[in-house]
Amino acid sequence: MTGCAQPVLDPEINGATIELLNRLGIEVVLPKGEACCGSLVHHMGKEDQALAAARHMVDVWTTEIEGQGLDAIVITTSGCGTTIKDYGHMLRHDANYADKAANVSHLAVDISEYLTRLDMPFVSPPESLTVAYHSACSLQHGQKLTNPPKELLTGAGFIVKEPPEGHLCCGSAGTYNILQSEIATQLRSRKIKNIESTSPDVIAAGNIGCLTQIANATDIPVVHTVKLLNWAHGGAKPQELQTASR
Repeated sequence: MTGCAQPVLDPEINGATIELLNRLGIEVVLPKGEACCGSLVHHMGKEDQALAAARHMVDVWTTEIEGQGLDAIVITTSGCGTTIKDYGHMLRHDANYADKAANVSHLAVDISEYLTRLDMPFVSPPESLTVAYHSACSLQHGQKLTNPPKELLTGAGFIVKEPPEGHLCCGSAGTYNILQSEIATQLRSRKIKNIESTSPDVIAAGNIGCLTQIANATDIPVVHTVKLLNWAHGGAKPQELQTASR
């Protein structure tokens, strides 16, 4: 996805994803016209805007599906992925979009979910690092994906730690940290305390909201999971780690 806020906040995430997939022999296309998936307005109950965004994205991807074809729609922001996987339900009563939306939801996968389908070689990491893995609510609760990111990081040679109370939110939650900042800050403090108790070298997560929320309250580098995987499999060292090592 190129129409999300994520490429603005951290363009290295999609860049690392494309590099890693290309290295594994996967062709990546960036369909024209991609925009916001509608997650944020969906969270706020603005359903007309959310459904309009969903229809737009369904149109964009359906054009690609009916053209050269797609084997998967790979999402690197789990908050977006949860919503896109729900397009079929959101548009189930729209006769013009129900089938197309269901097909898009069927093809949508989180990057960690997709990588587990590939023959990922076990490797030795460029550096021996302990990684505290933060499981975003949208990934572990929304998409029921808990093991793939940890398995991939372990397979890439990292020492993976699971912080206490890993089921709890970090306080980002889409727009929650803006609309309910006091409670969001309390959640973040609790999350940081639990993460730092594992004494990690780096914190990994699969959602830009979580990455931003956590990074604002700790000196430990916070990196998207796929950037660590790309590095371990021959890509560039994440910028956060380059800065931390200076």
